[in-house]
Amino acid sequence: MNKVAIVGGGISGLSAAYFLGRKSIPCRLFEHRSRLGGTILTENLHGCLVEAGPDSWLAEKSWMLAFVAELGIADQVIGSNDSRRRTYVVRKGRNVPLPDSLRLLAPTKPWQALTTRLYGPATKLRMALEWFRRPSSQSDRSVADFVREHFGQEAVEYLAQPILAGVYGSPPETLSARRVMPRFVGYERRYGSILRGVYKNRNRNPRKPLFLSLRGGMGSLIETLDRRVADTCEIVRGRVRDLSRVANGWHLGLEGGSASAEHVILAIPAHEAARLINSAAPRLAGLLAQIGYTSSVVAALAYPRSGFDHALNGFGFLVPRAENGSLAACTWVNTKFDSRVPSDRVLLRAFLAGEAAERAATASDETVLSDTNAELRKWMGFGGTPTFGRVHRWDRAMPRYEVGHGQRLREIEARVPTLPGLHLAGNGYDGLGIPDCVRRSERIAAAIATP
Repeated sequence: MNKVAIVGGGISGLSAAYFLGRKSIPCRLFEHRSRLGGTILTENLHGCLVEAGPDSWLAEKSWMLAFVAELGIADQVIGSNDSRRRTYVVRKGRNVPLPDSLRLLAPTKPWQALTTRLYGPATKLRMALEWFRRPSSQSDRSVADFVREHFGQEAVEYLAQPILAGVYGSPPETLSARRVMPRFVGYERRYGSILRGVYKNRNRNPRKPLFLSLRGGMGSLIETLDRRVADTCEIVRGRVRDLSRVANGWHLGLEGGSASAEHVILAIPAHEAARLINSAAPRLAGLLAQIGYTSSVVAALAYPRSGFDHALNGFGFLVPRAENGSLAACTWVNTKFDSRVPSDRVLLRAFLAGEAAERAATASDETVLSDTNAELRKWMGFGGTPTFGRVHRWDRAMPRYEVGHGQRLREIEARVPTLPGLHLAGNGYDGLGIPDCVRRSERIAAAIATP
């Protein structure tokens, strides 16, 4: 019987294999796809570095930088061009800049909440009065309810919804404020006012850079991990069909065979984990199945720089659903990071989520690129014909931390210890960013290594 079996070869599975190897614990990793990395994939197309999934991580998650340094690729880390960082929100068909000191919901310079063109006078008055709110502690509620209570409906439609759509692909009416924005719920509890909380904590996190990435793209992280785990982890290509408890461990039913292990790490989406353990632990499987996921589509389009008549003076723009568009957001790759696009080209990465992503899932690449090009031209007003495009579809890859997720997670984590040797990794539980996935996998490896 093997010591550890890992199901899933994305960042969670690979980082778990790495941390186990560092503790001299061999493992087998099962991945049914033809490549490793999950949603992390970097392609070099016509000299352009095209990210199919995440293009960076938040610099404030300092443990990720330590992890990269441990892998020996710290010299490849690059920061976003924060001197040019500006994000726009489409309002009545025009791109309106967000306050440059914005921290998700509120600017560190409070007066910018009153001078922005994003809101009307009534919302600005409400924001001014929000400063004087008294501290309060409430039960979990939706992001929409939380933001509406502090700033009003206009802030829900033109701030919370577009900002969160690109991350969670879900409406703020369903997302849990406690899970999605715990820092701001904490400000409410301590200060009453979100604006006052952001202002008082404005120097806690350095502003530059906001994002970190790797010079060769995020795919470099996967390539490095693949090399580093080669000596201690066997990569097995094939699908795990089911899991069942056996003496001292777990039996894995495979395509055309079987395997057994003392420990099993399910580094896969919660709904896939639910399917595997349904026979062995139906109640736990039911809880996992309740964690919702949404699909997303990334459409990258490149244009000739010559004749491209829209200034790329920012990182990109967000499209509120109130504007009735198909896109959720667009990143201007030329601006966000250096050396990813040749000087004679412009590269735009557009994101579709929700219903738009569901429609794109069954449409041809040509249709998706044509529709995306038309909408980009609508919001940006440029001319020119794309020189190439690339579409990447991610089916049910974005977890939704809905109202009640915290309680559900507590129930899940209470049941897992009753199934010795079972471990849940991935983005469906307590953090969906790359650093969060890495840290969860590190903790799992540490628990396995502890007698």
